[in-house]
Amino acid sequence: METLYAPPKTLHRVATHYCPGCGHGIVQRLIAEIIDEWDIRGKTIGIAPVGCAVLAYNYLDIDMSEAAHGRPPAVATGIKRVHPDNIVFAYQGDGDLAAIGLAETIHTAARGENITVIFVNNAVYGMTNGQMAPTTLLDQKTTTCPEGRSADEHGSPLRICELLATIDRCSYLTRVSVTNPRNVQKTKAAIKKGFRTQMGKKGFSLIEVLSPCPVYWRMSPIDSMRFIDDEMSRTYPLGTFKDWEKEGS
Repeated sequence: METLYAPPKTLHRVATHYCPGCGHGIVQRLIAEIIDEWDIRGKTIGIAPVGCAVLAYNYLDIDMSEAAHGRPPAVATGIKRVHPDNIVFAYQGDGDLAAIGLAETIHTAARGENITVIFVNNAVYGMTNGQMAPTTLLDQKTTTCPEGRSADEHGSPLRICELLATIDRCSYLTRVSVTNPRNVQKTKAAIKKGFRTQMGKKGFSLIEVLSPCPVYWRMSPIDSMRFIDDEMSRTYPLGTFKDWEKEGS
């Protein structure tokens, strides 16, 4: 019988701690597929965040390091400078990257560090019971803004790709999602492009992935995917914000 589907070898065959309908498993599988396809397991190093993906090293069969909350870009910078021929990526959520780690993100981008950041945006703090995140939508309800996020009281959502696009030394910035098979394939292509940017020594790249959190959105997995397409993508439109290939660098 012909095999049409098989799990990536880089993905450990273990039970997941992610909630049903969470998008982290999809993104990590895509990373594993790329590593297998390019045969780069021995030269890829990942940095795990503090957040829902804190145990990412349990799933990816590559060298990985844990970083303090918000510090994966700083740790990735150090590892990449010591091992310039390795592929180094930081894997982060919105609280880790856009809240406590915002300074590290901005300054790593400003220096044009030759790393790849995979930024999973689910608009909520999923690890610590669903508090408001920097990326929570206006009027979206969380445990710390039960009446909905208010711009006057809580500020506006941070658009990370748009913010980083103002920085000269960013080479590749794109926003994708995992809401359907077509978008999943686009996400895989974006991660590949981020790795290729690094391999070509073109500098800093960030792939933002809009991802569902059914538990703390208080929705079914299917409704969570619809919410991304119908609501979340209005605040965070999909698309590429910087591309060194199109800009001729």
